[in-house]
Amino acid sequence: MLQSRKDDMSTQIAELKTQAIEQRQRSKPIMDLIQKNLVELGKALPAHMTAERLGRIALTTVRKNPELAECTQESFLGALFQAAQLGLEPDIDGQAYFLVFNNSRKINGKWTKLKEVQFVIGYKGYVELFYRHELSLKVSMHTVYEKDYFDYQYGTNEYIKHIPYDTPNENGEVDRGKPIKYYAIAHLTNGACLFMVMSRSECIKHAKKHSKAYIEMEFDEAEKKYVKITNPHFNPNSAWVTDENAMCKKTVLCQLMKTVPKSVEIRKALAMDNTTKIRVLADMSEVKDITNWDDKNLERKIENE
Repeated sequence: MLQSRKDDMSTQIAELKTQAIEQRQRSKPIMDLIQKNLVELGKALPAHMTAERLGRIALTTVRKNPELAECTQESFLGALFQAAQLGLEPDIDGQAYFLVFNNSRKINGKWTKLKEVQFVIGYKGYVELFYRHELSLKVSMHTVYEKDYFDYQYGTNEYIKHIPYDTPNENGEVDRGKPIKYYAIAHLTNGACLFMVMSRSECIKHAKKHSKAYIEMEFDEAEKKYVKITNPHFNPNSAWVTDENAMCKKTVLCQLMKTVPKSVEIRKALAMDNTTKIRVLADMSEVKDITNWDDKNLERKIENE
């Protein structure tokens, strides 16, 4: 009996070692890519971050999500340089994310399915960029729940009033209900106060339209074309599944950022967010986004090749 347990444990240890070796082998090309581009990364970085630190963070990101190692190297490098130029750390404290998705590009005259990396800025990334603005004073995002008191008005006499429900139940716990709205407020040093309110359904609708994490079609290898799936859904690994609350806050914050005085960094962030880039320039916001946002038309395109 004891020998059997030892054998089982030895087998498990051997399997774990094999998995670790396989993971290192899969991620080696990406690791080599990062090391090869450390000098150029350093040139793109703001003063508060070093290329070595960003490189370590990127490697950690790949280890956490080995699927990144299966993506095209040029799209991974594009995402890494965008993070570098904005001074945002991927997968750290929700500042930015590297999203793996199935992209479609025309290569040698034929539509080809490729795993690529999309650069996604988290709401904490936008908060970080806002506070670098010379006019920034304070920014905050809040969730409104079903039982909260909430009232607001746009126009000449704008106001917002939110009183969270705080009455405990018989167990001494406060149940505020489900999230129904999100809002962001920005206070500027010139005295201005700007805010934006969105319902949860508006945030989800926006994500379904603008996020590659929402999957509506898949490539049928047998048919060699894209087909609609019966159950459209968000990528299970996307932040819209793992942290919907944070992504809804980001959505309303992004809409607010479009109304505040924009720094160079915020303008670049809005241009880089949710993009896939395979070229590296001194200003990554000027690089064309090669994300195929028109997958719904790919079935026709492929059939016409």
